[in-house]
Amino acid sequence: MTTAGKVIKCKAAVAWEPEKPLTMEEIEVAPPQAHEVRLKVVATGVCHSDYYVLYEDIRDYAFPCVLGHEGAGIVESVGPGVTRFKPGDKVIPLFASQCGECLLCLSDRTNQCVKNWTLADKDMKSKSRFTCKGKVIIQFMGTSTFSEYTVVPEVALAKIPDSAPLDKVCLLGCGISTGYGAAINSAKVQPGSTCAVFGLGAVGLAAVMGCQAAGASRIIAVDINEDKSSKAKEFGATDFVNPKDYKKPIQEVLMEMTDGGVDFSLECAGNVDVMRSALESTRRAWGVSVIVGWVAIKDVSTKPVDLICGRTWKGSSFGGWKSVQSIPKLVSDYMEKKIKLDEFITHMMPLEKVNEAFDLMVAGKSIRTVLTM
Repeated sequence: MTTAGKVIKCKAAVAWEPEKPLTMEEIEVAPPQAHEVRLKVVATGVCHSDYYVLYEDIRDYAFPCVLGHEGAGIVESVGPGVTRFKPGDKVIPLFASQCGECLLCLSDRTNQCVKNWTLADKDMKSKSRFTCKGKVIIQFMGTSTFSEYTVVPEVALAKIPDSAPLDKVCLLGCGISTGYGAAINSAKVQPGSTCAVFGLGAVGLAAVMGCQAAGASRIIAVDINEDKSSKAKEFGATDFVNPKDYKKPIQEVLMEMTDGGVDFSLECAGNVDVMRSALESTRRAWGVSVIVGWVAIKDVSTKPVDLICGRTWKGSSFGGWKSVQSIPKLVSDYMEKKIKLDEFITHMMPLEKVNEAFDLMVAGKSIRTVLTM
């Protein structure tokens, strides 16, 4: 392409400081360096983690930045040493890398990678390829899909079929993969089992979908938003429970409903109190509870006896998927109608309406909003 090797000026939604709306700016996107790929973002989902960083986990070193980590696009150019991608390829950038060489990547016990970007990286500014008004703009989680162009490491990029609709499969960059995989890979839900899913945003609904795919016989969806009931059943829930309808703790309600507790529970709300409730709703002898919702600045606790008696409490990041190798398979599953994606999308908007998308999410009026460039 004629832009290869040159700085590209484009639109991006910039977070200049915490607790303030994003502003549309013209930014400069530098060419990719060694083992990096620059891509034109076509569509991106709006995830609660983006909102969380902006309005809840307000750590100064993450600003100014461009948020967004649930995108899909087309390769514009590649840096030196890149052999797996070429201009024109359709791709999904990934916040979870897979270098394929480190101790973690070589293990089948984790999907983590030592090359993952984190908010705690000391060299985030040197890694960024974004500038605006003379300032370095940090690339959130190495992706920054709230921009018309972005640069990502080749170890954090998945090539997908040319036939894949980018405004749908972008959701596999985070939320849907995370919830679906948490049920299948992390909880390892068993056929005939009883499950409870707490929090029915996109991640929670994807977890419901995962429980159904794994063969659970009863799936109890838990949320304080009554409007989520019909949506949960569309994805496979057999029951819907609103904690506000009861005077007793929700874990006690579920214990009574299931004669001693569910076999598996998944917390997808990102609330430490709900995490404890999810654990305590599982059967003491063998219950498995998985923390899926993202919280970084609060502590979670329980009584040791609730684990000593046989429960397992664990976490799940990106659904336990080995990112680079798994995302193409999930895209194929969607194309073959084995998993749902379209049903998660309640709103489609241009990038300029990103703040409106946040408002819809916080008000519980959207499942997933997809922004287009």
